[in-house]
Amino acid sequence: MFVKNDKEQQGCFFNDIISQLPEAKRKMAVNSIEHSFHEEVFLNIDEEKFSCLYSEIASRPNSPVNYLVAALILRTLKGWTFAELFTNLDFNVLTRMALGIYDFEVSTFSPVTIFNFQNRLLLHYTKSGENLFELVFNQLTVQQLKKYGVKTGIQRTDSFQLMSNISKYSRLRLIIEVLRRLCRVLSENDKELVGELLSPYTKASSSEKYCYELDDEQLPKQLSELAEIYQKLYENLPSSVKDNQAFKVFERLYHEQFHVDDQGTIHVREGKEISSSSLQSPDDLDATYRTKRGESYRGQVGNVTETADPENDLNLITDICVENNNVNDNTIIADQIDGIKEKTPDLNELHADGAYGGKISDQKMLENEVNLTATASTGRKALVPIYCEDDGDGGYKVNCPQQSVTAKETATRYKAEFDPVKCGKCPLQDQCKIKKMKTQRVYYFTKETVLAHTRVRHIEKLPPERQKIRPNVEATVKEFTRGYNHTGKLNVRGKFKAMLYVFTAGIGINLGRIHRKTA
Repeated sequence: MFVKNDKEQQGCFFNDIISQLPEAKRKMAVNSIEHSFHEEVFLNIDEEKFSCLYSEIASRPNSPVNYLVAALILRTLKGWTFAELFTNLDFNVLTRMALGIYDFEVSTFSPVTIFNFQNRLLLHYTKSGENLFELVFNQLTVQQLKKYGVKTGIQRTDSFQLMSNISKYSRLRLIIEVLRRLCRVLSENDKELVGELLSPYTKASSSEKYCYELDDEQLPKQLSELAEIYQKLYENLPSSVKDNQAFKVFERLYHEQFHVDDQGTIHVREGKEISSSSLQSPDDLDATYRTKRGESYRGQVGNVTETADPENDLNLITDICVENNNVNDNTIIADQIDGIKEKTPDLNELHADGAYGGKISDQKMLENEVNLTATASTGRKALVPIYCEDDGDGGYKVNCPQQSVTAKETATRYKAEFDPVKCGKCPLQDQCKIKKMKTQRVYYFTKETVLAHTRVRHIEKLPPERQKIRPNVEATVKEFTRGYNHTGKLNVRGKFKAMLYVFTAGIGINLGRIHRKTA
């Protein structure tokens, strides 16, 4: 049963603990980031948002939600393990002050409680699609933007990889590993039926060890043999097994890696047939695959947006999201811009790199009256620059280095007709992409082309001091990546836990900036 935590014990703490400290240390406590955490975060956590996690039937009350939420944020902020979190909750005066626990006779909660709380959060997200920590981040951010008068008309955005804490599986090793894990959940009777099939793979100490001892020329034969084993198991295992999670993973991999033809013969799929959304590891069913600048990544991708007005002496993160890492940046920002605009209605200029430009994002920016300012455009640069622009009268002009003509609307697009005489005198005519017709040269385009050209040229119209705003967002990205382990990965697996990390990190980053400004 949900019960709000209304306890306030600050006076007791300050009278009994802080007053006993030397004056210099009292000042240090008041000026600490833990004190700022208490004022800026803890006191503003809306516990009611979490009431949906608990039963409405009268029963034993929950542990204080604001303790649990604040503890998870502090853990990310400090980079603690759970063991270190509880040590600090039990013995660290400043940590207890951050959570408003001012009496050392008051206990916080057990490790089981916070793990159950995370499971409740995950279950709620799975059922509803609502991440409650995102609501906390949004609420705190809107309050902080208003409180500190942060200008939000100009912002910048960037993405960063959230690599899952999983092993890098080869195709063969993944297929064998999933098979081994399925074998573990089979009954003794089932194991007797399929034991001969699986014994070559289960006898090895690990799937990695099995693959290590194979020669390269053995791999195609191994994959074909495994395809037949997968088919036999899939078609013959009893229905009692099919509700088990290990079988569901097996079934997913079976359909992703193999296909059965009309004659019932199973085949190994070609590599190009396998989606980047296919299973990357049995330990993280959400992880997707992406290559970027020659590097391979397995996990998710985060996207962060923050204020960037040159007049601000404090910039705060306004939006964070987590997506599959095979989703393009322009799709991510197109999905997020409505929410960003809702939180910061005066946003009119968003700085990003060229990957954020595209048909979908350009249209969404137009709808939200936001100029997407890209520092570079993707794709091959035209040898002869041609720009389409609104002529102010509901039509469009097309400009090249030698001419400017008004376009005509056709049934499906627009057409600009250039003077062939002037084109014939142009020194760039051989490199020009304008089509050469019988009597004229013609350039065809759509409204989307105009939006793309407007985006490309927008940065050229800005004053010099606003043309180099975007690169500073990379420092914010580094603040998120400080929480990665020594391998450059998150310490967690799964999309939800990646989301929990980025939202708690975002709250902590904003707090750190506020603390440095006000301390």
